[in-house]
Amino acid sequence: MKKEELIFVPGPGFGHLASGLELAKRLLDHDDRLSITALVMNVPFIPSINSYTRSLAASQPRIKLVDLPQVDPPPPELLTISPEAYICDFVESYIPHVKTTVTDIISSLSNSDVRVAGFIVDFFCVSMIDIANEFSLPPYIFVTSNAGFLGLMLNLPKRHDEISEEMQMSDPDSLVPGFFNPVPARVLPDAVFNKHGGYAAYVKVAQRFKDGKGIIVNTFAELEPFVLRSFSDDHRIPPVYPVGPVLHLKGQPHPEINQDQLDKIMKWLDEQPQSSVVFLCFGSFGSFSPPQVKEIALGIEQSGFRFLWSMRFPHSPSNQFIEGRGIMCGWAPQVEVLAHRAIGGFVSHCGWNSISESLWYGVPIVTFPIYAEQQLNAFTMVKELGLSVELKLDSRVGGDLVTADEIAKSVICVMQSDSEVRKKVKEMSEKGRKAVMDGGSSFTSITQLIQDITGNN
Repeated sequence: MKKEELIFVPGPGFGHLASGLELAKRLLDHDDRLSITALVMNVPFIPSINSYTRSLAASQPRIKLVDLPQVDPPPPELLTISPEAYICDFVESYIPHVKTTVTDIISSLSNSDVRVAGFIVDFFCVSMIDIANEFSLPPYIFVTSNAGFLGLMLNLPKRHDEISEEMQMSDPDSLVPGFFNPVPARVLPDAVFNKHGGYAAYVKVAQRFKDGKGIIVNTFAELEPFVLRSFSDDHRIPPVYPVGPVLHLKGQPHPEINQDQLDKIMKWLDEQPQSSVVFLCFGSFGSFSPPQVKEIALGIEQSGFRFLWSMRFPHSPSNQFIEGRGIMCGWAPQVEVLAHRAIGGFVSHCGWNSISESLWYGVPIVTFPIYAEQQLNAFTMVKELGLSVELKLDSRVGGDLVTADEIAKSVICVMQSDSEVRKKVKEMSEKGRKAVMDGGSSFTSITQLIQDITGNN
C-alpha cells in the first residue's frame, strides 16, 4: 500500500492550531495510508500551545510535529493597531524556515515508500502557497471559520478592484454572494475598516484563495446549504470541501487553572437542575471595561437565572460563589461546561469554534461579538440561520455600552425551554453529529478531499 505524507502549516494562535490539528486527526482516522507533518510556529505570548502540542504528539503517532525556530516578531504596537497585519507579517517571517523544513522532509523521504502528496495551509498562511508550488505540491487552504466568512473573503478582491480603499461603517448594505440577506457594513470584520494594515492584510490573504487547489472549510452542508451552493455554481472558485464540525472536544489547556478550581466548578454544576444555568464566556482575549462588566452583572441579576461567568483579564477573579445564584471565575473549561446537562444557554463572543461547540452540544447562544469576524458570525447565526438569540450583532471593543436591560431580556429569551431557537439548535446538533459519521455529508467530503489530494500528482 502506497503511503502518503501531507504537510500542514496551521495558523498561529490556539484556535487556529487546534482546528488545524483536529483536521489532521480527522484525515488520519479516514485513511490509514496517510501520515502528517505539522509545522508549528512559535508564538511566545501563548504558552498553552506548547502543552497542547505535546499532548497531541503523545496521542497520535502518525502526526509529527516540527517546532519551527523562533523568529523576531513584528513590532508589538502593530498587534494593537492591526492584529491581522501582525499575524500576516509574523507568518511571512517564517517562510524561509518553512521552505528549509519542507526541503528536509522531501529529501528524507526520497528513498522511502512514502510520497509527499499535498500541502495544507491555514488561510492566514496563504503566503506559503509559493513554497508548495516550488515543490510541485498541490496547495489546499483550510478556513477555520464558516462558509459565510469564506464568501466574504472570496468577494473581497472583486470589491477591491472596484473600490481600492477600506470600507466604511456608513457604507450601504452589501450583496455578498452566498448570503440570503443583505449584509450591513456594521457586522463586517474589524479588518475591512482598518487603515493601518488590516484591510490590506485581508485583501492580500483573500487574493490568494484562487491559487489553492481546493478550500477546506469548517462547516457542514446542512448548516450553510445556501452559501455552499453558491460556491459550486461559480467556476472561478476552487472546489470547496465542507468538513465540519472540526472540534477540539478535549478542551483547551490553561496554564493557570488548578484541579481544585475545576472540581469546584463541575461539582457546582452537578448540583444544578437540567438546563437551568446560563454560561457566559467571551474567548481567550475577550475582556470588558468596568462599566460594561457592571451592566453584564446587573443583567444577569435581573434575569433571575443561575449563571457561570468566565471573565478574562483585566478583571479576572478567582472562583467567586454568589450565594444561591452562580459562580464568577477567571477561567472555565468551555467544552466540559457546554457538555453539562445543567447548561441551558450560552452568552458568547461568537468565535466560530465556540459556536461550533455550542451547536454540537445543542446549547442556544446569545450573541455578544467583540472582535475579528465575530460580528459576521453573529449575523449569520441570527439572521441567516435563525440559530441564536440576538443581543447585539455589532458590539465591538470600545463601542456603545450594552445595557443590563438588553442583557436580561436576551438571557430570559434564550433560557426558554420551549423556544423555536432551542428546537432548531437541537435539530442542527443532530445534523452536525450525523455529518461526521460514516456516510454523512462531511465524511463524504473528506473522502473526496483525500482522493483529490492523493490523485493530484
